[in-house]
Amino acid sequence: MIQLLLALAISLLPVGTGLMIMFYQQDKKLDETAQVSVSEAIYSVDLALDRIHASASAAMMLAGTACEDTQAQLVDQVANAAHLRSLALTIDGRTYCKTMKTPNTQDQIFPDEQSQFRLVLDPPAMPNAVLLAYQLREKQLGVIAISYGTLLRNELRAFQTGLTLLLEFADLYIWADGDSRDPVRPSQDEFFREGVSTKYGYTVKAGYEKGFSAREKRHAMKQLFPSLALVGIITGSITYWGLFRQRHQRVRSAASKG
Repeated sequence: MIQLLLALAISLLPVGTGLMIMFYQQDKKLDETAQVSVSEAIYSVDLALDRIHASASAAMMLAGTACEDTQAQLVDQVANAAHLRSLALTIDGRTYCKTMKTPNTQDQIFPDEQSQFRLVLDPPAMPNAVLLAYQLREKQLGVIAISYGTLLRNELRAFQTGLTLLLEFADLYIWADGDSRDPVRPSQDEFFREGVSTKYGYTVKAGYEKGFSAREKRHAMKQLFPSLALVGIITGSITYWGLFRQRHQRVRSAASKG
């Protein structure tokens, strides 16, 4: 009986050890994926924002010029840039020329001169939409470039790892399937990581929804457990056979001496 229990315990050892190693590697992989994804998201979003900055820089050469002399060129720039919705020129923070007539003035989007990128929710011309606004200032002259929120969402959707990535611009956020208008923020409870763009100042937050790790472990265990169980059965069988032979030899040795 003791030999049987000992063999059973030894057979469970590779199963338990294998599961522990699997769980550790699973958690380590999720943690590393979250950390790497933050860095990669900052890199890819920075590149997208670089395109907006480049468009604003090109329009800055027209700032200060009379609107009737520059509006056609601004319209051409917007037409040739798929990432742009509109451009506007400002003097002393006030819009004096823009490519699109909207109920609100673009200069009201930015609370101060230091603000660069801002999210605009529910703009009057596009209810239920989200836009991305960029402000470029040179002394009293400035350019405001408006892009679409889908530009950011497309960058986030490229990360198909089960990870929830969220971008924060000041007090507003956007993620692949929503934004600050959502009733609750998306769950990022597990393996949470965050980073800040040194170039544009927005924050990337990454994490897995609650329960994601447990689901991944159950899925991996279903695939690995049959192999671990087989190893355990073989190990236990060999152990039991070895113990049985030793006991049998001791009995024979005792009988021969008697």
